[in-house]
Amino acid sequence: MTEIQPEALVDGRYRIVSRIGSGGMADVFLAEDTQLGRHVALKMLHRRFAEDHQFVERFRLEASSAASMQHPNIVSVFDRGEHDGTYYIAMEHLEGRTLKQLISEEAPLSQERAIDLAIQILAAAGYAHKRGVVHRDFKPQNVIVDDRDNLKVTDFGIARAGASEMTETGSIMGTAQYLSPEQAQGHAVGAASDLYSIGVILFEMVTGEIPFQADSAVAIAVQHLSQPPPPPSHIRPDTDPNLEATTLRALAKEPGDRWQTADDFIAALQSTRAGMAMGDEGQGTAIWGPVPYDEYGDYAEPAPRRRLWPWVVGFLAVVAAAVAAAVFLPSLFTVQVTVPDLVGRTLPTAQQALEAGGLEVKVQKAENPAPINEIVSQSPAPASEVDEGSTVTLIVSSGPAMAEVPDVRGLTREKAVKQIEAAGFDPVIEQEYSPTIEAGLATETFPIGGVSRAIASEVEVFISRGPKLVKVPTVTGLDRAQAENQLSDAGFGVSISKIDSEEPEDTVISQDPAGQEEVEEDTTVTLSISNGRLQPESVPNVGGLDESRAEGRLQGAGFDVKTRYRRTDNFSEDGIVMSQDPQANQPLKPGGIVHIDVGRFEAGKQR
Repeated sequence: MTEIQPEALVDGRYRIVSRIGSGGMADVFLAEDTQLGRHVALKMLHRRFAEDHQFVERFRLEASSAASMQHPNIVSVFDRGEHDGTYYIAMEHLEGRTLKQLISEEAPLSQERAIDLAIQILAAAGYAHKRGVVHRDFKPQNVIVDDRDNLKVTDFGIARAGASEMTETGSIMGTAQYLSPEQAQGHAVGAASDLYSIGVILFEMVTGEIPFQADSAVAIAVQHLSQPPPPPSHIRPDTDPNLEATTLRALAKEPGDRWQTADDFIAALQSTRAGMAMGDEGQGTAIWGPVPYDEYGDYAEPAPRRRLWPWVVGFLAVVAAAVAAAVFLPSLFTVQVTVPDLVGRTLPTAQQALEAGGLEVKVQKAENPAPINEIVSQSPAPASEVDEGSTVTLIVSSGPAMAEVPDVRGLTREKAVKQIEAAGFDPVIEQEYSPTIEAGLATETFPIGGVSRAIASEVEVFISRGPKLVKVPTVTGLDRAQAENQLSDAGFGVSISKIDSEEPEDTVISQDPAGQEEVEEDTTVTLSISNGRLQPESVPNVGGLDESRAEGRLQGAGFDVKTRYRRTDNFSEDGIVMSQDPQANQPLKPGGIVHIDVGRFEAGKQR
């Protein structure tokens, strides 16, 4: 792929305006959508990755993931395609700056502003997580903020390559400064991994610094794994205690110790913001448990110690009464509670609801299409009356069952569909041109074969339409330069053959294939070009020359000669051209016939 210049037309639709960014995996250009008359951000995959199926898969996954999500805090993806040997994504173009630029220019941000921005990022994350999409690379560089502090998250599903990133067996894991511990270890990632990264972003907005810093990505990753983050108040002393506690919980090393859903994280931030608005400095946060304060907000000193023996006697009397009542009136000690409806809730909120109602919790994981950690069923059923202390069993989604997409390249459409369905997926048929794969056979799938995908999810199956046929421009009658330019611009090769013709030199006499004929792309068109040799020429004057010289001059000029003999009694005219037809200087096409009359002396003849 050659360097893309301004005014270049990508895929016949997107006219490049300027380059607006560059990353390890792709360049981003501002482009005009010539069909819809709007500006778009065009992300072009670097050519060196275009032949790597894994990178192409990740690049296409970004388009597929983001195009399926419509949310005010997620950048919209409009289109994807191929151009000049690589792949592109056309997405919403946003005015503004990255959150990283905002932090660099203005951090530390006010705590209220940091909370508002974090809530918007979490809203985007929560929306994606409920649809089974894990971003994997949340960082301020992937967040665009406008001048009103409205933001949008980009780069869903894509993993970048470069010195600032960690890899495991070729899989891009994320950016080191915002990396969750499980990503650093190469373990599976989930919603909690994204929430950890957002916790790092929140830390950076509040303090102006990232929690872990070192000279290399590996050293930073080790810190994520082994070192506790510094409390934000050590960097910014006025940090609200509730905000600090919320941030540090997001940065817990174990995924189970963090906020389990974006909604839980948002609720904690909203509670913190409400407390800050009311002047609460965080002494009584409900997140981490109460501290004893009196009605005026001051620390409550313990009451003076009283004599204990009267209380001991009274306590023993109460115990005796209780034992008697338990023997004779057991029904008085059986408290019934109603089991709440927990289906659809997340595990942490369900656990809190049951424990608040005096019930025990038993958790069982099960594969299910519902988002991870969502309750899919419960026993006893909702609204059941049970004894206080009873156990409620929660069936929690561990995510959908996964399977590998089969490799169906080269199979007929029917066989490819059967294999995709047999693997548990929903095939969606798409068609594409292929110069190498016979029409009717599968060229590829999306995701590609061998990639794990949730059972029952859609798999695109691309069926070859054969080579793409295009019409040959009609260039007969044009001069050679015009014809070659038109054919080259249309994607055809050009071969030249020169022929004798009456047409002016370099005029196209004929073409093969003919104009408007449909042929494969990259076909070579042979042009027959006039060499101009059949243009009329002036007939030389051969009068008075002898026969042999006259024939030589006429034949040298490209004409044929026909000789006629005329009797003469003048010896001096013997063998001499006495007249010619056409006459001297008359036009005649090359190869035309010139008649000459040559004298033949006969003695004794009189005129």
